[in-house]
Amino acid sequence: MKYSPSTEKNPLPYSPFKSCTVPRPIGWLSSISTDGAENLAPYSQWQNLTFDPPMVMFSANQYPDGRRKDTVRNAEQTGWFVWNMATWDLRDAVNISAMELSPHESEFDRAGVTRSEADLAPGPMVAESPCHFECRYLSTQRLPGESNVGTVDVVFARVERIHVDDSVIGDNGKLDIRTIQPIARMGYFDYTVITETFEMRVPGSSAEAQYGLQGQSA
Repeated sequence: MKYSPSTEKNPLPYSPFKSCTVPRPIGWLSSISTDGAENLAPYSQWQNLTFDPPMVMFSANQYPDGRRKDTVRNAEQTGWFVWNMATWDLRDAVNISAMELSPHESEFDRAGVTRSEADLAPGPMVAESPCHFECRYLSTQRLPGESNVGTVDVVFARVERIHVDDSVIGDNGKLDIRTIQPIARMGYFDYTVITETFEMRVPGSSAEAQYGLQGQSA
């Protein structure tokens, strides 16, 4: 099976595109508007860009009526948003926070999660999440689609503060991912959870690269 998405109809009952680009980390992003309205929403188009300095991106499709997502507007207007790690234990809260609520109804309350004050960002963080990035907004790249919902805002930001709960740091100084159990987005309505990991090191690479030390400050 093969087809050209721009000129041919998908021959399968469901599009394979999102099911091929998997698993996708979840950008569970909290932000606040200039008039104090909180927002918490998951984005499956989220990723780190570089590590020196640490930068991230997320992309948010418009609503069918052409409205832009609150997280995008909040980041642009306040200059900040926070990434909260989505985990197996928080999966229901993550899913609830994807609901479209009225502008002044808080997803924190609807999802039943606790607010935690950020150090730099003006909006709250999810206290139950084990890891957070406080992200300072850099820029937005708007990419037009073939429909309102296909048009996307790609938001770039710099990570200015990283929070990690001490309870998920192992004796070796690494995050214990099998204890954290992050969740990730698959295609359709499917998700996955990380419970197993394995290690591979590039043959012939330097010790710094093998141990992930390149680009880290002292």
